[in-house]
Amino acid sequence: MRRIKKGDDVVVIAGKDKGRRGTVVRVLADEDRVIVENVNMVKKHQKPNPALGIPGGIIEKEMPIHVSNVMLYNPTTGKPDRVGFKTLEDGRKVRYFKSNGEVLDA
Repeated sequence: MRRIKKGDDVVVIAGKDKGRRGTVVRVLADEDRVIVENVNMVKKHQKPNPALGIPGGIIEKEMPIHVSNVMLYNPTTGKPDRVGFKTLEDGRKVRYFKSNGEVLDA
């Protein structure tokens, strides 16, 4: 089970976008990098591809950021928080916030 999943609200804790908040758009296959909406934006020079209908030029896109540089946003405290795992009485494994024990995957 992953600590950070697609759709989670995260805060960047290191790098050029430190302090910015966004939603995880994608978790890459190797599981140690995530793409966060409107964070780590770069300008990419792209060649046109008429067969696919892709125009050329300079585009802005999100690049992956290492999972160690983001923390889950805790809405009750309003701050980034660490995540742990625990097993409920019915046998389900869930994530929870370490600061207040609130379960994420209810």
